[in-house]
Amino acid sequence: MSGHLMNTYMRQPVTFVKGEGVWLWDEKGDKYLDALSGVAVNGLGHAHPKLVKAISDQAARLIHVSNIYHIAEQEALGDKVCELSGMDNVFFCNSGCEANEAAIKLARLYGHNQGIENPEIIVMEQSFHGRTMATLSATGNYKVQAGFEPLVSGFIRVPYDDVEAVKHVAEHHPNIVAILVEPVQGEGGINIPKDASGYLESLRKICDAHGWLLMIDEVQTGIGRTGTWFAFQHTNIKPDVMSLAKGLGSGVPIGACVASGKAAEVFTYGKHGSTFGGNPLATAAGLATLNIIAEEGLRENAEKIGDMIRVGFLDALKDTAGVVTVRNAGLMIGVELDRPCGELVKMALEDKLLINVTAEKVIRLLPPLVMNEAEAHELVKRLSDLIKQFLAKSAAK
Repeated sequence: MSGHLMNTYMRQPVTFVKGEGVWLWDEKGDKYLDALSGVAVNGLGHAHPKLVKAISDQAARLIHVSNIYHIAEQEALGDKVCELSGMDNVFFCNSGCEANEAAIKLARLYGHNQGIENPEIIVMEQSFHGRTMATLSATGNYKVQAGFEPLVSGFIRVPYDDVEAVKHVAEHHPNIVAILVEPVQGEGGINIPKDASGYLESLRKICDAHGWLLMIDEVQTGIGRTGTWFAFQHTNIKPDVMSLAKGLGSGVPIGACVASGKAAEVFTYGKHGSTFGGNPLATAAGLATLNIIAEEGLRENAEKIGDMIRVGFLDALKDTAGVVTVRNAGLMIGVELDRPCGELVKMALEDKLLINVTAEKVIRLLPPLVMNEAEAHELVKRLSDLIKQFLAKSAAK
């Protein structure tokens, strides 16, 4: 274990050396069921042979050239993302927070172009948009922001899934230029609007009425995880701006800020850039990822397996005191308990199962899109037993 890394992560006591599908092996040779996918990154699981070949072939040809030049792989991926989303153009970067930074810059420039000197963006409570200064300021979690004040100004916060709050703010803030929202709040606890399509459709109407941009953060929900290519496609609307990352490169760092209509014309020469963004290796990985998801029916699999896991937990935990609810949007699954349950992460690791706890009381599962029925049943059985053990033990204290 190195003593020279900054202490920014509370790392679990395990080092993985090999993966295949939904499985990982540590340096001792022990096998783990991965129900976290590198936090929604490894949608194709580990070591998918088609992805490995695409990355290897590209690395043998060309890894990086500057955006000073045309990059064929970047142009092909941009075409594919726009084809699948119905949007108009793309800026490629390296991560989700960079994609959201680009969206925030785009919204501000959009406002300035209309003569708004101090443009403001509506954001949501319990949201998460990243850890750069602007994105942590937009994030609705004080723990992320603590110690980094003064925060970036220009954000107006309202409760998630509360259309009336947005309408109220609109009446009192003339400088609003955009809404930034997650279709499902991942870090916030797998929070799904009561009427998911109705919520986004209402926000779309408000934006249209006021000339604002609707910006949807699909960093965690995008690339097939909820059963459609992008979560907004569960509705009849289209955003002006969409941010992507995580599953887009299947582990190779890549992010994207995707724009449509009036938003697609905001950035002009010199207004934004990235040294590494959209390089040949990253965009080849992105293109391979999208092609594999389509070829193997992984969007449909995400919806089927996610629903199966939710129903499995509801059945296994139906008589278990302490379980509040089980909810999912495809393979974004949350099991909410009535008490803090961070201890379950350690318990699961000891049982060779990888999970996450977010918002203190929500067990968050983000399995690979390649998970099959047998693996889903094993996940439900193993984790349900652990939840029952944890609740019985904590009740006895």
